[in-house]
Amino acid sequence: MSQASRFLVVIDPTGDEQPAMSRAADVAQRLGASLDLLICYHDEYLSGDRLFDAPSLRSAREDTVAALKARLEALAGPLRKDGLTVATSAIWRHPLYEGIVWHAVQTDADIVFKDTHHHDALQRALFTNTDWSLIRTCPVPLWLVKAGEPPEDGVVLAAIDPLNQHDKPAALDDRILRTAGEFARTFDTELHAFHSYDPRTAEATAIGNAYIPPSLPYVEIESTIRAHHEKRVNEITTYHGIDDAQCHLVPGLAHKELPRIARSLPARLVVMGAVARNRVRRLFIGATAEQTLEHLPCDLLVVKPDWFETPIDTDDGSALPD
Repeated sequence: MSQASRFLVVIDPTGDEQPAMSRAADVAQRLGASLDLLICYHDEYLSGDRLFDAPSLRSAREDTVAALKARLEALAGPLRKDGLTVATSAIWRHPLYEGIVWHAVQTDADIVFKDTHHHDALQRALFTNTDWSLIRTCPVPLWLVKAGEPPEDGVVLAAIDPLNQHDKPAALDDRILRTAGEFARTFDTELHAFHSYDPRTAEATAIGNAYIPPSLPYVEIESTIRAHHEKRVNEITTYHGIDDAQCHLVPGLAHKELPRIARSLPARLVVMGAVARNRVRRLFIGATAEQTLEHLPCDLLVVKPDWFETPIDTDDGSALPD
């Protein structure tokens, strides 16, 4: 992440406001990065899939992409006047998340920025199927942007799992903290670390493990479990230079505790890891974590381990009307 220099920004062709573009432009100004504004579009009535692909349909697709490109150029103009290097790309591809991943790989993007939709009445972001598919498949860091400005004094909060309770490789925690630390420096703010554990689950699985003596009274098991988690958290946070005051180890469920901590600090960005266990089982960011992400009050940056490979076919091919 220290070499991040090219940001891919997913533009919503139906929206007047573009929070992802605004956030990406701010970060790009701070880091000297370039932007690539992308509209990935598909219309089944123009695709030629239902009927014979007549020349008129091909012409209509080309006209549609040209109009989208013109809209992107209009968005790029003010950014260029601010001194940013901005490219624009309009592609015809379906489904949307596959087009985004394809383009990110083809252009060697360092980060993908995308809006999430906020529902004021529920005070949460409504993550779409596209968001979840990108979390699952995007091989580069994915920055999901909430509408509105982040708190000026907001910290960067790294959510780690040093006991790897979700089959998550230990190296991913290191990458989460390195990435979070770089953006804390970018925003000239503090880096905090978060880890939660469910005492009930921990008690059920810890009894009989090496760090729980067989003769230990049941009432002391929870304190022993906390000490074990605290030891592992301290090992990695000390290595990354994070003071105890910036470490948040709490008992409870992550989908309740992480949004609470992020709101109370407050956090301007949460950095979290995601990795697939295998092609059949779901990502560890699954049903429970879905609640976590949707209730976060701030932007979310999802990173994957270095070895992650997207399941999407990203071989070079046309993403234009065919």
